[in-house]
Amino acid sequence: MTDPDFGAPLGKRALIVVDVQNDFCEGGSLAVAGGAKVAADISAYLAAGPGYDLVVATRDAHVDPGSHFSATPDFVDSWPPHCVVGTPGQELHPNLAFRDFDGVFDKGAHEAAYSGFEGSNAEGRGLDEFLAESGVTDVDVCGIATDYCVRATAEDAAMLGYVTTVLTDLTAAVAPERVEATYEALADSGIAVTTSRGA
Repeated sequence: MTDPDFGAPLGKRALIVVDVQNDFCEGGSLAVAGGAKVAADISAYLAAGPGYDLVVATRDAHVDPGSHFSATPDFVDSWPPHCVVGTPGQELHPNLAFRDFDGVFDKGAHEAAYSGFEGSNAEGRGLDEFLAESGVTDVDVCGIATDYCVRATAEDAAMLGYVTTVLTDLTAAVAPERVEATYEALADSGIAVTTSRGA
């Protein structure tokens, strides 16, 4: 596809589905209220055919992330063990019925790794490399959690030069009382904050 006025290729648009995993949804070791609903809502959104060129997912995939895990977590910088590789908690939530991802990027084996751009796929390619080589210029970000991994992923996307939007109705927050401050910080970083319906 080219721009008819200039003959240059038009950029592609991708959806990044962040960390919609069992441990981050109800019943998981680090459950976020509304996580299971977000998983279902993302599937419904994609089933409606929003027209992305690529859809990718990120996952926490912890082995030994050091002080990121704690028996006495502060729920700011340290957390209960979660999304440990090889456990059911690390798997994508069943309400996320969509599984036709163009790539899945695991992060955090031995570190905290909030941003999906810290992850790599099974071939060892990073998310930025994968998107850039695919011609992606615009990304929408959704998933869990609004105030942590969604925010970090969106901020890195914007910093790397992608036109970035967070789809707020397809996210769930660890601390709902911080959501408005999170939205303001995203907007200050040049990130659009809207819903999947554009309102």
